[in-house]
Amino acid sequence: MKTANQTALLVIDVQESFRQRPYWQPQEASAFIANTQALIDHCRNRGVPVVQVFHQEPQVDPNDPFHPQSGFVRAMPELRLEADAVFYKEVHSALFGKNSGGVTLESWLRSNGIEEVLVTGIRTEQCCETTTRHASDAGFKVRFVSDATLTFPMRSRTGRHFSSADIRERTELVLDGRFARVVATSEAFG
Repeated sequence: MKTANQTALLVIDVQESFRQRPYWQPQEASAFIANTQALIDHCRNRGVPVVQVFHQEPQVDPNDPFHPQSGFVRAMPELRLEADAVFYKEVHSALFGKNSGGVTLESWLRSNGIEEVLVTGIRTEQCCETTTRHASDAGFKVRFVSDATLTFPMRSRTGRHFSSADIRERTELVLDGRFARVVATSEAFG
């Protein structure tokens, strides 16, 4: 599948597993889902491939929500998403994810002539940021769609509280102009 614009949308770890975690906070989820859906719809209308990536942890307890047998390694039902390709990863970078045939996402992108990726998903500072850095280092152009990423408040080792907004701002700071062009959903295709 060659795409004229050589761009693909990566929807990383937007899966039910996160709702099972104690840190899940639904307050920001609806805006995140709406932004992600807007990107999916826009890509569908423009013929841009949409790639879905799931995180799984097969080496842990089958009751862990990220274990393949948990039943939670599946898309959040609010998303209307028919992916052009689906990959499963066991590490932070989505580029290492593999499809059912064992092909990595990075290989799939290259074989489909993709030169630029739009990064969306859960968690902003973990899999989304790691994928962005990896993709940039691998030679892809990257647009990091910050308001189409979701994260949760955290506490540092010193006890300082970081809000989701703090974490998102820090990720934007370290990525923009170095590893990616940080954009909002409204300007992702501008």
